[in-house]
Amino acid sequence: MEVTIERLGLHGDGIAPGPVYAPRCLPGETVEGEVVGTRLDAPRIVKPSTERVRAPCPHYKSCGGCALQHASDDFVSRWKQEIVRAALAARGITANPDGIETSPPRSRRRAVLSARRTKAGPFIGFHAPRSDAITRVPGCELLHPDLMKAIPALEALVETGASRKGALRLSVTLSQAGPDVSISGGKPLDRILASDLARIADEAGLARLTWDDETVALVAAPVQAFGNAMVTPPPGAFLQATAEGEAALLREARRAVGPAARVLDLFAGCGTFALPLAEGSEVHAVEGDAAMLACLDAGWRGAAGLKRVTTETRDLFRRPLVAEELNRFDAIVIDPPRAGAEAQMTEIAASNVSRVASVSCNPVTFARDSRLLLDAGYRLERLVVVDQFRWSTHVEIAAGFSRD
Repeated sequence: MEVTIERLGLHGDGIAPGPVYAPRCLPGETVEGEVVGTRLDAPRIVKPSTERVRAPCPHYKSCGGCALQHASDDFVSRWKQEIVRAALAARGITANPDGIETSPPRSRRRAVLSARRTKAGPFIGFHAPRSDAITRVPGCELLHPDLMKAIPALEALVETGASRKGALRLSVTLSQAGPDVSISGGKPLDRILASDLARIADEAGLARLTWDDETVALVAAPVQAFGNAMVTPPPGAFLQATAEGEAALLREARRAVGPAARVLDLFAGCGTFALPLAEGSEVHAVEGDAAMLACLDAGWRGAAGLKRVTTETRDLFRRPLVAEELNRFDAIVIDPPRAGAEAQMTEIAASNVSRVASVSCNPVTFARDSRLLLDAGYRLERLVVVDQFRWSTHVEIAAGFSRD
């Protein structure tokens, strides 16, 4: 069957009339292949798009770590900005992004890898598209070179601690002291296994190794720099995917907050925004995870030259700060998970706070929550797309709102 791709879906598949979904195809391309149900899983390109490029990674065909290496950078940038425009338009909001900040190749400092121990040895990499098979990725164009250097150590850990029955999940984060590794799904930890794993971590220069939530090696504190503060996050804690992406989000948050004397940081995590903003403002950081807030507080107490930072452990989905509580602040930074923060945004809309920096990893919930602010009299002053998950379909947004 021969079809012509009309557009890309949110997951990066080409969509032809029917609809027919074809992976790794681009608008305007004519492709052919066998359609099963609504999918054409092995398309042959009959007429390629002018935006099609040679994938820079030799593993692209078999690896599911990237989804858009077959498209030019310009195309991906335009497409991601259009996703944001369309999500806003669906809520009756007309706005154009003020550009896009794209992280460079080999800049991902945080990744979740899969691994198995087989008769042929350990396999570590990303899952193949729509498959449980694991693709090894030597020379990966996505991961930071210092993470790639840790692969031999990860292989030794898998060989030592994995059973033959299931896959391991490896969360690997680059810290200033070296890779911070958290592994789940391996053998039950006993004294001998813990000793063997700790020896591998020490010899490889891993900063920290956590095995099923138990720290078995701490060679050096896996610190992250948030402004002038040095923070040691809990194992597997959230961190922005690239240093470049974090810098772009922080720059937009600073712009939106302006010279506010008192700033509220909602969904504060370990202090990505709170601690740098404390260089010029008093900050109250609110987060549902007490362990992350404890790390934020320790980082603040160990830093010089910061203004007062206070913390509050609170489930902002079940118990958002109400308008009366919000009115104590001059500006708000909010960075919720993909579900957005509808309940909290409703309270912000009812408050007297004049400036809001909104960071989002989901254009659909961002548009929904933005509508609440605009209906309450806020203006959308600036909107930037931040693409720190290069070659993926993931889209992040940093926006500034204000009202008199």
